[in-house]
Amino acid sequence: MKLKYIVSILFIGLFTVACSTDDDNTPVINEIENLVKIQEIKNSSHTIELYNKTGTFNTGYNNITIRIKDNIDNSYLENVNISWMPMMQMPSMQHSCPKSAIAKITNKKTLFEGVIIYQMTNANGSGWSLTFNYTVNGEDYMATDTISVSQSEKQNVASFMGIDDKHYIVALIEPEDPIIGINNLIVGLYKMENMMSFPVVQDYTIMLDPRMPGMGNHSSPNNTDLGYDATDSMYHGNLSLTMTGYWVLNLKLKNIEGTVLKGEDVTEQDPKSSLYLELEF
Repeated sequence: MKLKYIVSILFIGLFTVACSTDDDNTPVINEIENLVKIQEIKNSSHTIELYNKTGTFNTGYNNITIRIKDNIDNSYLENVNISWMPMMQMPSMQHSCPKSAIAKITNKKTLFEGVIIYQMTNANGSGWSLTFNYTVNGEDYMATDTISVSQSEKQNVASFMGIDDKHYIVALIEPEDPIIGINNLIVGLYKMENMMSFPVVQDYTIMLDPRMPGMGNHSSPNNTDLGYDATDSMYHGNLSLTMTGYWVLNLKLKNIEGTVLKGEDVTEQDPKSSLYLELEF
């Protein structure tokens, strides 16, 4: 009887351990799945990891995912107040570029995101640095390093002076994957207040005339001009692409009063506006 009693206790104990082990096998969520690391920026306390879909910074629109690792225990921080400053160093001056605030990604424990629009770069990708200032548990930190920004193959950003003597930047955001048909065209528009500040321009109009230079410079039907949308602070319109290939998106920028600040109509004598973006698919 004693032997049976001991065996029964051992069986119950093993069953309990097995059940506990099964309960602990909670799937580990990979929050950076489908993202590629661009680089790390470190200080003595933390490592800031930068990700996007390609693993590179490019001229134009860059949507960047960020997470911060504690260098002591390798855990990732969940509650951080963080800002950034991209900086381009030129021979006689330095300047920043349009950027968003950094925000926590909804339903992600350790991920933050923001947007930077690099309007230029050097031929070898040099010239830019990126500085982070952040607060953890009431303590302030800073981390900075140089970064490499590659030149995009097509003109997806344009920096220009309007007839109002103000400096503007326009950047292509969508379509990221163009289709034959009507595409949701999204463009960012920014104005340089000074070398460090590039706020969003509101309530202007961006007129659109897409053309295919390699096909007689023909246009397409059912395009709409871009208007400002306060929900995302971007400009939205319809872009009609009737076939695959290289397209020039000829633009004209109008202010609130309807004055054309930059860009011209496309004619036989002038096949391309002085303000344009490009895409190819």
